[in-house]
Amino acid sequence: MIVTDSDVYWDPYDVEINTDPYPVFKRLREEAPLYYNEGHDFYAVSRYPDVERGLRDRDTFISGRGVVLEIIKSGMEMPSGTVIFEDPPTHTIHRSLLSRMFTPRQVARLEAQIRHFCADALDPLVGLDRFDVIGELGAVMPARVIGMLMGLPDEDALDVRRRSGAGTRRVPAGGGYGGAQEGEMFATAFERQISEFLDWRAEHPADDIMSELLTVEFEDETGTRRRLTRQEVGAYSSIVLGAGNETTTRLIGWFCKLLAEHPGQRRELVDDRSLVPQAIEEVLRFEPPAPVVARYVATDAGFQGQTVRAGSALLNLVGAANRDGDKFANAEEFDIHRGASVSHLTFGFGAHFCLGAGLARLEGRIALEELLTRFPEWDVDLSAAKLEPIALTRGWESLPLVIP
Repeated sequence: MIVTDSDVYWDPYDVEINTDPYPVFKRLREEAPLYYNEGHDFYAVSRYPDVERGLRDRDTFISGRGVVLEIIKSGMEMPSGTVIFEDPPTHTIHRSLLSRMFTPRQVARLEAQIRHFCADALDPLVGLDRFDVIGELGAVMPARVIGMLMGLPDEDALDVRRRSGAGTRRVPAGGGYGGAQEGEMFATAFERQISEFLDWRAEHPADDIMSELLTVEFEDETGTRRRLTRQEVGAYSSIVLGAGNETTTRLIGWFCKLLAEHPGQRRELVDDRSLVPQAIEEVLRFEPPAPVVARYVATDAGFQGQTVRAGSALLNLVGAANRDGDKFANAEEFDIHRGASVSHLTFGFGAHFCLGAGLARLEGRIALEELLTRFPEWDVDLSAAKLEPIALTRGWESLPLVIP
Protein backbone atom coordinates (compact mmCIF):
# COMPACT_ATOMS: atom_id res chain seq x y z
CA MET A 1 0.00 0.00 0.00
CA ILE A 2 1.28 3.46 -0.90
CA VAL A 3 1.79 5.77 2.06
CA THR A 4 0.79 9.41 1.55
CA ASP A 5 -0.71 12.19 3.63
CA SER A 6 -2.39 13.76 0.62
CA ASP A 7 -6.11 13.55 -0.15
CA VAL A 8 -5.52 14.27 -3.86
CA TYR A 9 -7.74 12.17 -6.12
CA TRP A 10 -7.27 11.41 -9.80
CA ASP A 11 -9.56 9.21 -11.87
CA PRO A 12 -8.93 8.81 -15.63
CA TYR A 13 -12.66 8.20 -16.13
CA ASP A 14 -13.83 11.37 -14.38
CA VAL A 15 -15.18 13.71 -17.07
CA GLU A 16 -14.91 16.79 -14.88
CA ILE A 17 -11.26 16.14 -14.04
CA ASN A 18 -10.45 15.31 -17.66
CA THR A 19 -11.84 18.65 -18.82
CA ASP A 20 -8.79 20.27 -17.21
CA PRO A 21 -6.55 17.67 -15.54
CA TYR A 22 -3.60 19.97 -14.93
CA PRO A 23 -4.51 21.28 -11.45
CA VAL A 24 -4.80 17.65 -10.30
CA PHE A 25 -1.59 16.73 -12.13
CA LYS A 26 0.19 19.56 -10.28
CA ARG A 27 -1.03 18.27 -6.93
CA LEU A 28 0.04 14.75 -7.82
CA ARG A 29 3.57 15.93 -8.64
CA GLU A 30 3.79 17.84 -5.38
CA GLU A 31 1.84 15.66 -2.94
CA ALA A 32 1.64 12.12 -4.33
CA PRO A 33 4.32 11.54 -6.99
CA LEU A 34 3.58 7.83 -6.64
CA TYR A 35 -0.19 7.63 -6.55
CA TYR A 36 -2.45 4.62 -6.03
CA ASN A 37 -6.13 4.51 -7.01
CA GLU A 38 -7.76 1.74 -5.01
CA GLY A 39 -11.07 1.82 -6.87
CA HIS A 40 -9.52 1.16 -10.30
CA ASP A 41 -6.41 -0.58 -8.89
CA PHE A 42 -3.62 1.27 -10.66
CA TYR A 43 -0.50 3.25 -9.79
CA ALA A 44 0.46 6.55 -11.43
CA VAL A 45 3.69 8.54 -11.63
CA SER A 46 3.74 12.23 -12.50
CA ARG A 47 7.25 13.66 -12.15
CA TYR A 48 9.38 13.89 -15.28
CA PRO A 49 12.19 11.47 -14.25
CA ASP A 50 9.69 8.82 -13.11
CA VAL A 51 7.57 9.06 -16.26
CA GLU A 52 10.67 8.98 -18.44
CA ARG A 53 11.79 5.83 -16.64
CA GLY A 54 8.35 4.25 -17.00
CA LEU A 55 8.54 4.80 -20.76
CA ARG A 56 12.24 3.96 -21.18
CA ASP A 57 12.66 0.75 -19.12
CA ARG A 58 10.94 -1.67 -21.47
CA ASP A 59 12.00 -4.75 -19.47
CA THR A 60 10.39 -3.66 -16.20
CA PHE A 61 7.42 -1.79 -17.67
CA ILE A 62 6.17 -3.80 -20.61
CA SER A 63 3.78 -2.95 -23.44
CA GLY A 64 2.81 -6.50 -24.37
CA ARG A 65 -0.15 -6.44 -21.99
CA GLY A 66 -1.51 -3.18 -23.40
CA VAL A 67 -0.85 0.56 -23.15
CA VAL A 68 -4.25 1.65 -21.82
CA LEU A 69 -5.63 0.68 -18.44
CA GLU A 70 -8.71 -1.12 -19.76
CA ILE A 71 -6.69 -3.49 -21.92
CA ILE A 72 -4.19 -4.27 -19.16
CA LYS A 73 -7.03 -5.06 -16.76
CA SER A 74 -8.85 -7.20 -19.31
CA GLY A 75 -5.93 -9.63 -19.60
CA MET A 76 -6.62 -9.98 -23.32
CA GLU A 77 -3.93 -11.40 -25.59
CA MET A 78 -2.53 -8.96 -28.10
CA PRO A 79 -2.56 -10.13 -31.74
CA SER A 80 0.80 -10.37 -33.50
CA GLY A 81 1.61 -7.25 -35.48
CA THR A 82 0.05 -4.82 -33.01
CA VAL A 83 3.37 -3.03 -32.70
CA ILE A 84 2.55 -0.61 -29.88
CA PHE A 85 1.37 -3.59 -27.79
CA GLU A 86 4.51 -5.70 -28.23
CA ASP A 87 7.79 -6.32 -26.42
CA PRO A 88 11.18 -7.53 -27.70
CA PRO A 89 12.06 -9.49 -29.67
CA THR A 90 8.87 -9.29 -31.75
CA HIS A 91 8.52 -5.55 -31.21
CA THR A 92 12.05 -4.91 -32.44
CA ILE A 93 11.47 -6.95 -35.60
CA HIS A 94 8.02 -5.58 -36.39
CA ARG A 95 9.02 -1.99 -35.64
CA SER A 96 11.97 -2.24 -38.04
CA LEU A 97 9.58 -3.14 -40.86
CA LEU A 98 7.54 0.01 -40.33
CA SER A 99 10.41 2.36 -39.50
CA ARG A 100 11.79 2.31 -43.04
CA MET A 101 8.44 3.62 -44.27
CA PHE A 102 8.63 6.67 -41.97
CA THR A 103 12.21 7.85 -42.45
CA PRO A 104 12.81 11.63 -42.42
CA ARG A 105 13.43 11.53 -46.16
CA GLN A 106 10.19 9.65 -46.86
CA VAL A 107 8.20 12.00 -44.65
CA ALA A 108 9.72 15.16 -46.16
CA ARG A 109 8.54 14.06 -49.61
CA LEU A 110 4.93 14.46 -48.43
CA GLU A 111 5.03 18.22 -47.83
CA ALA A 112 3.48 19.33 -51.13
CA GLN A 113 0.65 16.80 -50.87
CA ILE A 114 -0.09 17.70 -47.24
CA ARG A 115 -0.19 21.39 -48.18
CA HIS A 116 -2.62 20.54 -50.99
CA PHE A 117 -4.90 18.65 -48.60
CA CYS A 118 -4.87 21.65 -46.22
CA ALA A 119 -5.74 24.04 -49.04
CA ASP A 120 -8.60 21.77 -50.12
CA ALA A 121 -10.00 21.91 -46.61
CA LEU A 122 -9.44 25.59 -45.84
CA ASP A 123 -10.03 27.46 -49.11
CA PRO A 124 -13.82 26.89 -49.09
CA LEU A 125 -13.96 28.38 -45.58
CA VAL A 126 -12.47 31.77 -46.48
CA GLY A 127 -15.12 34.43 -45.96
CA LEU A 128 -17.06 32.51 -43.31
CA ASP A 129 -17.42 34.04 -39.86
CA ARG A 130 -17.13 30.67 -38.07
CA PHE A 131 -16.40 26.99 -38.72
CA ASP A 132 -15.54 23.82 -36.83
CA VAL A 133 -11.79 23.40 -37.31
CA ILE A 134 -11.93 19.73 -36.28
CA GLY A 135 -14.70 18.77 -38.68
CA GLU A 136 -13.29 20.81 -41.55
CA LEU A 137 -9.54 20.27 -41.12
CA GLY A 138 -8.45 18.27 -38.07
CA ALA A 139 -10.47 15.15 -38.86
CA VAL A 140 -9.95 15.38 -42.62
CA MET A 141 -6.36 16.23 -43.56
CA PRO A 142 -4.59 13.60 -41.38
CA ALA A 143 -7.03 10.92 -42.57
CA ARG A 144 -6.34 11.79 -46.20
CA VAL A 145 -2.57 11.74 -45.61
CA ILE A 146 -2.45 8.37 -43.86
CA GLY A 147 -4.98 6.98 -46.34
CA MET A 148 -2.74 8.07 -49.21
CA LEU A 149 0.26 6.41 -47.57
CA MET A 150 -1.65 3.19 -46.98
CA GLY A 151 -3.22 3.17 -50.43
CA LEU A 152 -6.85 3.92 -49.55
CA PRO A 153 -9.22 6.20 -51.47
CA ASP A 154 -10.19 9.38 -49.62
CA GLU A 155 -13.72 8.28 -48.78
CA ASP A 156 -12.48 4.99 -47.33
CA ALA A 157 -9.75 6.71 -45.33
CA LEU A 158 -12.31 9.10 -43.81
CA ASP A 159 -14.62 6.19 -43.00
CA VAL A 160 -11.76 4.36 -41.26
CA ARG A 161 -11.11 7.49 -39.22
CA ARG A 162 -14.75 7.62 -38.09
CA ARG A 163 -14.78 3.92 -37.23
CA SER A 164 -11.50 3.96 -35.30
CA GLY A 165 -12.65 6.97 -33.26
CA ALA A 166 -16.00 5.37 -32.45
CA GLY A 167 -14.33 2.15 -31.38
CA THR A 168 -12.19 3.76 -28.69
CA ARG A 169 -14.79 6.02 -27.06
CA ARG A 170 -15.25 5.88 -23.31
CA VAL A 171 -18.60 5.89 -21.57
CA PRO A 172 -18.83 9.20 -19.61
CA ALA A 173 -20.04 7.49 -16.43
CA GLY A 174 -18.16 4.51 -15.06
CA GLY A 175 -15.31 4.44 -17.56
CA GLY A 176 -14.42 1.62 -19.89
CA TYR A 177 -15.04 1.45 -23.60
CA GLY A 178 -18.44 2.03 -25.12
CA GLY A 179 -19.95 -1.23 -23.90
CA ALA A 180 -18.88 -4.78 -24.70
CA GLN A 181 -21.45 -5.28 -27.44
CA GLU A 182 -20.64 -1.99 -29.17
CA GLY A 183 -16.91 -2.66 -28.89
CA GLU A 184 -17.30 -6.15 -30.35
CA MET A 185 -19.45 -4.81 -33.21
CA PHE A 186 -16.81 -2.17 -33.95
CA ALA A 187 -13.95 -4.67 -33.90
CA THR A 188 -15.79 -7.07 -36.20
CA ALA A 189 -16.78 -4.37 -38.71
CA PHE A 190 -13.33 -2.74 -38.67
CA GLU A 191 -11.58 -6.09 -39.14
CA ARG A 192 -13.87 -6.90 -42.07
CA GLN A 193 -13.22 -3.52 -43.66
CA ILE A 194 -9.43 -3.85 -43.35
CA SER A 195 -9.62 -7.41 -44.71
CA GLU A 196 -11.50 -6.18 -47.78
CA PHE A 197 -8.86 -3.51 -48.38
CA LEU A 198 -6.11 -6.12 -48.11
CA ASP A 199 -7.86 -8.47 -50.54
CA TRP A 200 -8.15 -5.68 -53.10
CA ARG A 201 -4.59 -4.44 -52.60
CA ALA A 202 -3.18 -7.97 -52.91
CA GLU A 203 -4.65 -8.10 -56.41
CA HIS A 204 -3.73 -4.49 -57.25
CA PRO A 205 -0.30 -3.75 -55.68
CA ALA A 206 0.98 -0.18 -55.76
CA ASP A 207 3.61 2.05 -54.18
CA ASP A 208 2.05 2.22 -50.72
CA ILE A 209 2.52 0.83 -47.21
CA MET A 210 -0.20 -1.80 -47.46
CA SER A 211 1.34 -3.28 -50.62
CA GLU A 212 4.76 -3.37 -49.02
CA LEU A 213 3.45 -5.06 -45.88
CA LEU A 214 1.86 -7.75 -48.03
CA THR A 215 5.12 -8.55 -49.84
CA VAL A 216 7.97 -7.71 -47.43
CA GLU A 217 10.17 -10.59 -46.30
CA PHE A 218 11.93 -10.64 -42.92
CA GLU A 219 13.53 -12.94 -40.39
CA ASP A 220 11.24 -13.50 -37.38
CA GLU A 221 12.20 -14.19 -33.76
CA THR A 222 12.67 -17.91 -34.52
CA GLY A 223 15.14 -17.19 -37.31
CA THR A 224 12.62 -18.15 -39.99
CA ARG A 225 12.60 -16.16 -43.22
CA ARG A 226 8.98 -15.39 -44.09
CA ARG A 227 6.33 -12.85 -45.02
CA LEU A 228 3.81 -11.33 -42.63
CA THR A 229 0.65 -13.36 -42.18
CA ARG A 230 -2.61 -11.78 -43.33
CA GLN A 231 -3.57 -11.31 -39.66
CA GLU A 232 -0.30 -9.51 -38.96
CA VAL A 233 -0.73 -7.22 -41.96
CA GLY A 234 -4.24 -6.44 -40.77
CA ALA A 235 -2.97 -5.60 -37.29
CA TYR A 236 -0.20 -3.41 -38.71
CA SER A 237 -2.64 -1.60 -40.97
CA SER A 238 -5.13 -1.00 -38.18
CA ILE A 239 -2.46 0.49 -35.93
CA VAL A 240 -1.04 2.76 -38.64
CA LEU A 241 -4.48 3.97 -39.72
CA GLY A 242 -5.60 4.67 -36.18
CA ALA A 243 -2.40 6.26 -34.88
CA GLY A 244 -1.92 8.20 -38.11
CA ASN A 245 -5.16 10.04 -37.50
CA GLU A 246 -5.45 10.78 -33.82
CA THR A 247 -2.25 12.63 -32.86
CA THR A 248 -2.44 15.26 -35.59
CA THR A 249 -6.18 15.78 -35.16
CA ARG A 250 -5.61 16.51 -31.47
CA LEU A 251 -2.59 18.69 -32.21
CA ILE A 252 -4.57 20.89 -34.61
CA GLY A 253 -7.34 21.38 -32.06
CA TRP A 254 -4.95 22.30 -29.29
CA PHE A 255 -2.89 24.82 -31.26
CA CYS A 256 -6.10 26.54 -32.35
CA LYS A 257 -7.28 26.85 -28.73
CA LEU A 258 -3.91 27.88 -27.30
CA LEU A 259 -3.18 30.49 -29.95
CA ALA A 260 -6.66 31.97 -29.51
CA GLU A 261 -5.77 32.36 -25.83
CA HIS A 262 -2.36 33.87 -26.69
CA PRO A 263 -3.04 36.27 -29.58
CA GLY A 264 0.29 38.04 -29.13
CA GLN A 265 2.20 34.84 -29.77
CA ARG A 266 -0.08 34.08 -32.72
CA ARG A 267 0.77 37.47 -34.21
CA GLU A 268 4.46 36.62 -33.91
CA LEU A 269 3.82 33.45 -35.91
CA VAL A 270 1.94 35.38 -38.57
CA ASP A 271 4.89 37.76 -38.91
CA ASP A 272 7.67 35.16 -38.63
CA ARG A 273 6.92 31.65 -39.90
CA SER A 274 10.33 30.39 -38.79
CA LEU A 275 8.82 30.26 -35.29
CA VAL A 276 6.16 27.72 -36.30
CA PRO A 277 8.19 24.51 -35.70
CA GLN A 278 9.06 25.50 -32.13
CA ALA A 279 5.47 26.60 -31.56
CA ILE A 280 4.35 23.11 -32.55
CA GLU A 281 6.79 21.63 -30.01
CA GLU A 282 5.39 23.86 -27.28
CA VAL A 283 1.83 22.83 -28.10
CA LEU A 284 2.90 19.17 -27.94
CA ARG A 285 4.50 19.79 -24.54
CA PHE A 286 1.68 21.88 -23.10
CA GLU A 287 -1.27 19.78 -24.34
CA PRO A 288 -0.03 16.29 -25.27
CA PRO A 289 -2.62 14.43 -27.37
CA ALA A 290 -2.00 11.28 -25.28
CA PRO A 291 -1.50 12.58 -21.72
CA VAL A 292 -1.59 9.11 -20.10
CA VAL A 293 0.38 6.04 -21.23
CA ALA A 294 -0.03 2.76 -19.35
CA ARG A 295 2.42 -0.07 -18.80
CA TYR A 296 2.22 -3.49 -17.12
CA VAL A 297 4.78 -3.87 -14.31
CA ALA A 298 6.72 -7.08 -15.01
CA THR A 299 8.97 -7.00 -11.93
CA ASP A 300 8.86 -5.10 -8.64
CA ALA A 301 9.87 -1.46 -9.17
CA GLY A 302 10.79 1.28 -6.73
CA PHE A 303 9.43 4.83 -7.02
CA GLN A 304 9.77 7.62 -4.48
CA GLY A 305 11.07 5.20 -1.84
CA GLN A 306 8.13 2.83 -2.22
CA THR A 307 7.50 -0.36 -4.19
CA VAL A 308 5.14 -1.05 -7.06
CA ARG A 309 4.60 -4.79 -7.16
CA ALA A 310 4.87 -6.95 -10.27
CA GLY A 311 1.50 -7.48 -11.90
CA SER A 312 0.38 -3.89 -11.32
CA ALA A 313 -0.78 -1.37 -13.88
CA LEU A 314 1.34 1.78 -14.00
CA LEU A 315 -0.02 4.93 -15.62
CA ASN A 316 2.67 7.32 -16.82
CA LEU A 317 1.19 10.81 -16.68
CA VAL A 318 2.91 12.42 -19.65
CA GLY A 319 0.71 15.50 -19.30
CA ALA A 320 1.96 15.99 -15.74
CA ALA A 321 5.63 15.29 -16.57
CA ASN A 322 5.54 17.81 -19.43
CA ARG A 323 4.70 20.52 -16.89
CA ASP A 324 7.19 19.50 -14.23
CA GLY A 325 8.80 22.70 -12.93
CA ASP A 326 12.02 20.84 -12.12
CA LYS A 327 12.43 20.11 -15.84
CA PHE A 328 10.93 23.20 -17.51
CA ALA A 329 11.23 26.84 -16.47
CA ASN A 330 7.80 28.43 -16.00
CA ALA A 331 6.35 25.05 -16.88
CA GLU A 332 2.71 26.07 -16.52
CA GLU A 333 3.11 28.88 -19.06
CA PHE A 334 2.59 28.46 -22.80
CA ASP A 335 5.63 29.95 -24.54
CA ILE A 336 6.47 29.40 -28.20
CA HIS A 337 10.02 30.67 -27.54
CA ARG A 338 11.21 27.66 -25.52
CA GLY A 339 12.92 26.37 -28.65
CA ALA A 340 15.74 23.91 -28.05
CA SER A 341 14.98 23.75 -24.33
CA VAL A 342 11.90 21.63 -25.04
CA SER A 343 12.41 17.93 -24.35
CA HIS A 344 8.87 16.71 -23.82
CA LEU A 345 7.66 13.11 -23.53
CA THR A 346 4.65 13.47 -25.80
CA PHE A 347 5.96 10.99 -28.37
CA GLY A 348 7.26 8.59 -25.74
CA PHE A 349 10.86 7.67 -25.02
CA GLY A 350 13.27 4.95 -26.04
CA ALA A 351 12.26 1.79 -27.91
CA HIS A 352 8.60 2.81 -28.15
CA PHE A 353 9.21 6.37 -29.34
CA CYS A 354 6.41 7.16 -31.80
CA LEU A 355 7.34 6.14 -35.35
CA GLY A 356 4.97 8.75 -36.76
CA ALA A 357 6.40 11.67 -34.77
CA GLY A 358 8.07 13.20 -37.82
CA LEU A 359 4.88 12.95 -39.85
CA ALA A 360 2.76 14.46 -37.07
CA ARG A 361 5.18 17.37 -36.72
CA LEU A 362 5.18 17.98 -40.46
CA GLU A 363 1.38 17.85 -40.68
CA GLY A 364 1.05 20.14 -37.67
CA ARG A 365 3.51 22.68 -39.07
CA ILE A 366 1.86 22.81 -42.48
CA ALA A 367 -1.66 22.94 -41.05
CA LEU A 368 -0.72 25.87 -38.82
CA GLU A 369 1.05 27.72 -41.62
CA GLU A 370 -1.90 27.30 -43.98
CA LEU A 371 -4.39 28.31 -41.29
CA LEU A 372 -2.43 31.46 -40.42
CA THR A 373 -2.19 32.41 -44.09
CA ARG A 374 -5.97 32.44 -44.48
CA PHE A 375 -7.05 33.32 -40.93
CA PRO A 376 -4.45 35.39 -39.07
CA GLU A 377 -6.95 35.98 -36.23
CA TRP A 378 -9.61 33.84 -34.59
CA ASP A 379 -11.42 33.24 -31.33
CA VAL A 380 -12.72 29.92 -30.01
CA ASP A 381 -16.34 29.39 -29.00
CA LEU A 382 -15.77 27.09 -26.04
CA SER A 383 -19.47 27.11 -25.17
CA ALA A 384 -20.10 25.14 -28.37
CA ALA A 385 -16.91 23.05 -28.26
CA LYS A 386 -16.86 19.39 -27.20
CA LEU A 387 -14.07 17.22 -25.83
CA GLU A 388 -14.08 13.72 -27.28
CA PRO A 389 -14.17 10.81 -24.77
CA ILE A 390 -11.42 8.72 -26.34
CA ALA A 391 -9.51 6.10 -24.35
CA LEU A 392 -6.09 6.73 -25.92
CA THR A 393 -6.07 10.49 -26.47
CA ARG A 394 -7.48 13.77 -25.18
CA GLY A 395 -8.72 16.39 -27.61
CA TRP A 396 -11.61 18.09 -29.31
CA GLU A 397 -14.50 16.41 -31.08
CA SER A 398 -15.64 19.84 -32.23
CA LEU A 399 -13.97 23.24 -31.83
CA PRO A 400 -15.72 26.21 -33.49
CA LEU A 401 -13.43 29.03 -34.58
CA VAL A 402 -14.94 32.51 -34.76
CA ILE A 403 -13.35 34.71 -37.42
CA PRO A 404 -13.42 38.49 -36.81
